[in-house]
Amino acid sequence: MNTVKVRNTIIGEGVPKICLPIVGKTKEDILAAAKSFEGVPHDVVEWRVDWFDGVFEFDKVEDVLKDLRVALADTPLLFTFRTSNEGGEKSIEKDAYATLNKKAAATGLVDLVDVEVFTGDDVVKDIVSSAHEHNVKVVASNHDFDKTPDKDDILSRLKKMQDLGADIPKIAVMPTCRKDVLTLLLATQEMADEYADRPIITMSMAGTGVVSRLCGEAFGSALTFGAVGKASAPGQMNASDLSTILNLIHGAM
Repeated sequence: MNTVKVRNTIIGEGVPKICLPIVGKTKEDILAAAKSFEGVPHDVVEWRVDWFDGVFEFDKVEDVLKDLRVALADTPLLFTFRTSNEGGEKSIEKDAYATLNKKAAATGLVDLVDVEVFTGDDVVKDIVSSAHEHNVKVVASNHDFDKTPDKDDILSRLKKMQDLGADIPKIAVMPTCRKDVLTLLLATQEMADEYADRPIITMSMAGTGVVSRLCGEAFGSALTFGAVGKASAPGQMNASDLSTILNLIHGAM
């Protein structure tokens, strides 16, 4: 499997990488969150820009990005507008969604952009192409907050992301029982072993699914999300505890 190198971080080898989300509403909140990450184990930071009050005025988005880039130094930055359809804070038209992501990639201030795969194939391909022109990687994503699809459906979604040119396919699903977590893990293993030629990210959400955030190295998921302060999704663990567990598992493998 190929790895993805972003700045000095290599996604897809060794211990799963830890991504910390920022969910502030104001520039001050966002920069304070970035500062709070100092001394906390992490490899990537995600700016959940859908939380930002000024998200629909790109000059304000770019203003935050300039200071956030300085605050994060050489830590890779993932730019994410999570739509309300997939658990985010705001709704957005497809054209505006594409424009926002393409403009962010063009600034040179972000390292990865998140693109929801069911936005539409043409929109996804457009964003992927534009991001790649600026040497920005693309995480194609899908979030199901209602259920866990069956294994073949999960595989189909991940393969679709890969086929559309995303550098890292990602899926998050909601378990309704413990068996659903096993379904997600089985799909992860099969995708990683039989179909993926690049890193993938998978997780089962909420408390029931928390084990899936810990065992990525065993089943084939290359990155997991931790929290410092407010979590961006149900089931995210404290980042320091997460790092300890990931390294304990790595040492035992």
